Amino acid sequence: MNDDFIKELGYKALDSRLKRISDRMSHDIRKLYKELNVDVEPNWYLLFMLLQKKEKCSISCIAEHLGYAHPSVVVIVKKMSKKGYLKTKPDQSDKRKQIISLSDKAHKLIPKLEVIWDSCEKAILDILDKDLGIISHLDNIDLKLVKTSFHYRFKQEYLKSIK
Repeated sequence: MNDDFIKELGYKALDSRLKRISDRMSHDIRKLYKELNVDVEPNWYLLFMLLQKKEKCSISCIAEHLGYAHPSVVVIVKKMSKKGYLKTKPDQSDKRKQIISLSDKAHKLIPKLEVIWDSCEKAILDILDKDLGIISHLDNIDLKLVKTSFHYRFKQEYLKSIK
């Protein structure tokens, strides 16, 4: 692409650049799922993997482990439940909480999904030329944003510029 304005902006458009890459990958994964007659969304794999590892979790637990907002997890859980991939039951100690686990349908699909995820992982390594340096950069960004929000950092810079 010769006239790529986002690329031209460099670090100033970091969020847009990461979103564009994510959107391209999600679109292609969705396309592959459709070709393989796998009725799941690209962003569900994290929940499949987490529940495979933990067996059961509350919405809050899922949100904490994935670093997602509670409402985002609720949306994903509702969609996956509607498709029959999740079971929910009230928490015995707190009836307001729901305990989420994989359904039999999900467990039957997992072996096929694991082949897809493994292929996706290999494709990502190929894109990265097996150089995982970007992961440490992303870890550093995550850590800094956890310590001090982007909102705070941005506001401080803005206030300096208007003095």
